[in-house]
Amino acid sequence: MSGLSLRFGVSENPVAGFLLRVFNPAKTVADGFKFRNKIGLDVATQALKESRRLKKASMDELWAAAKVCRVANVMGPYLESL
Repeated sequence: MSGLSLRFGVSENPVAGFLLRVFNPAKTVADGFKFRNKIGLDVATQALKESRRLKKASMDELWAAAKVCRVANVMGPYLESL
């Protein structure tokens, strides 16, 4: 990862004097689809379903993360099915 894909969806939180960088849920789901060959497509789709069920990410946030991570073509059909 580099460039915009690495910086997108990151929040910086100070914890015990250190700066902790954490990706938001939409970016995490998009990364799951990006690395679906390593973690499995079932894990990526389950993460997408759970993020929607728990209302952790909106459809717009998920779509924006998919475009930045260049997985919009892969993730699109799964987003439409929700």
